[in-house]
Amino acid sequence: NLFCEDACVEPNVVIQFDPLRNKTGPIWHCHVTVASAKDAKFYGYRIYGPNIVTHDGFHAFDSKKILLDPYARTVYFPPGNDLSESTTLGSNSGSAPLARLDECQCPFKWSDDPHVRHESELIIYEMHVRGFTQHPNSGVSPEHRGKFQGVIDKIPYLSDLGVTAVELMPVFQFAPNDGNYWGYMPLNFFSPHHVYSMSPDHCAQRSEFRRMVQSLHAAKIEVILDVVFNHTCEGNETGPTYSFKGIDNASYYLASRNSAEQYANLSGCGNTLNTSNPIVRRLIVDSLRYWVTEMHVDGFRFDLASVFARNMDGSLNLNDPPIFTEITSDSALRDVRLIAEPWDAGEAFLLGQQFPGTSWMQWNASYRDTLQQFVRGDSGLIGKLMTRIYGSCDLFPDDSYNSLRPWQSVNYITSHDGFTLYDLVSFHQKHNDANGHHNKDGADDFCHNCGFEGEVRVPVDVMRLRKQKVKNFFCLLMLSNGTPMFRMGDECLQSQGGNNNPYNQDNETSWLDWSRLQHHAEIFRFFKEMIAFRKEHASLSRSRFWRDDIVWFGAHGPVDLSHKSSTLAFFLSGKSENDCDLYVAINASPHVLDFRIQCGSQRKWRKVIDTAADSPKDMMKDGPSETLLSDDFMVAPHSIVVLADV
Repeated sequence: NLFCEDACVEPNVVIQFDPLRNKTGPIWHCHVTVASAKDAKFYGYRIYGPNIVTHDGFHAFDSKKILLDPYARTVYFPPGNDLSESTTLGSNSGSAPLARLDECQCPFKWSDDPHVRHESELIIYEMHVRGFTQHPNSGVSPEHRGKFQGVIDKIPYLSDLGVTAVELMPVFQFAPNDGNYWGYMPLNFFSPHHVYSMSPDHCAQRSEFRRMVQSLHAAKIEVILDVVFNHTCEGNETGPTYSFKGIDNASYYLASRNSAEQYANLSGCGNTLNTSNPIVRRLIVDSLRYWVTEMHVDGFRFDLASVFARNMDGSLNLNDPPIFTEITSDSALRDVRLIAEPWDAGEAFLLGQQFPGTSWMQWNASYRDTLQQFVRGDSGLIGKLMTRIYGSCDLFPDDSYNSLRPWQSVNYITSHDGFTLYDLVSFHQKHNDANGHHNKDGADDFCHNCGFEGEVRVPVDVMRLRKQKVKNFFCLLMLSNGTPMFRMGDECLQSQGGNNNPYNQDNETSWLDWSRLQHHAEIFRFFKEMIAFRKEHASLSRSRFWRDDIVWFGAHGPVDLSHKSSTLAFFLSGKSENDCDLYVAINASPHVLDFRIQCGSQRKWRKVIDTAADSPKDMMKDGPSETLLSDDFMVAPHSIVVLADV
């Protein structure tokens, strides 16, 4: 069905497919000439077939539905469209999203757009395109707020902070007005989300995204896209039919093994893409290739990536799921950064060597949980903390069989999915009532409010402790071997009012409040200087584990691994990396403790970091530092001290 502009109810041209001419094997095809299209600008499919469960799968054909081409490069929403008409049987003409016939031919001058690839300096900043600049106090002009252009406007800020990669929450086209602010309900895998562009013109939308990528590259910042290939916005049997359901439901989605449900829900969003099907795998690889070759992105973070290891019946294939080979063997994707969220909603937790993508990086939830618990004050975690700081060798072993590396561990404490770093130390429980699920949604973070709930009229001593713990979190993150990642706004104590799942909050709950940058300038400075400290010390971020270069201690003797222990120290030699040596003392107890240097005691040590000190003495790498006069030094409660040899 071909439609004219502003006339999307009745098609201008209807092309009926003939299986004798328009079908080869399982593939339907046709060639539409400009003359035969007449004045049409948009198109959609009508497909005839059963709407029942048969021996070869479960079908959801509806011959009255206008269906979106899965390979559409631009999605057009007719004026006044009502997507609710796609949720019931019958026609959705006039409201159905359509693909454009006149594919964008506008040239884009990439010039010498460099391929950006960081190694030891990789520091990932997770951000939401709209939320980053949508707040009225962002300092961005109204027409740029919440847009790709708004990101460009704030590149000097990102460069000043020191991050070397941005991980953009989903930018694929998702259905408007469905209440999903985050974007984890994709409608199409090839087009940028139209709301993030200043112009309704399809060529301009693509150019705006490309300009953002080009500008970030010029600042030597990688662009990583958070992509959702585990489900779509069509949901289960009660959800809408936009595209995949009506084209070939049985191929695109996994059927449920539960007779009470039609769709397997391993994503927690109603359906699960059938990545064991070669047509679906081809779609995914084609999409990835498009974003790399045409849009110049540098990598992908795959949401709920364990779905890639699911067989047709929903069981796990941990030996050789073909999609991993197809992605890594594609010539355009060979040098692309691949990051997995190595679990799904079906209890497949494949973190570490279990994950079939052996060379992929992975979000390390064990790092997150251990650090959250330790800084909160939980007991019995010293052994786990050592393992996480070291690079999680238990999950990414570098023995001769596995040959995994610490950089594959994406270390993080907070992400979009959970509390902000400040809320983690400001709330005893989640406050998600605004989401409409009776506060039952969202994960349970290992949070602690430091003795006072919320951020209204916070006592001075409580606020001081909160800031100190935030610095502890970030200090440990930057001192750990692996790849660090933190979320937008943590550098200025962004708060969501205790909401740890604001997926549907397109308002000031989720928008970055830039006024906090002025209110908490000392925290921004600490983050900035801590990032710079990591970059300056090659011994911290190695491609291999520290092995003999690290020695672990307690406050005065060997490491205390008892359940009640709350202290840890380590000496990290920098000789093999042409770096200085570091001595780190960690005191999670509520008491001032005396630590003794137990390695390199004949040297002169200077204090370069003290998270208990006020700014600027909490980070003294560029200012006058305190030289220790003896091997003993005091470490304040709930704080970290880092020494460097003179």
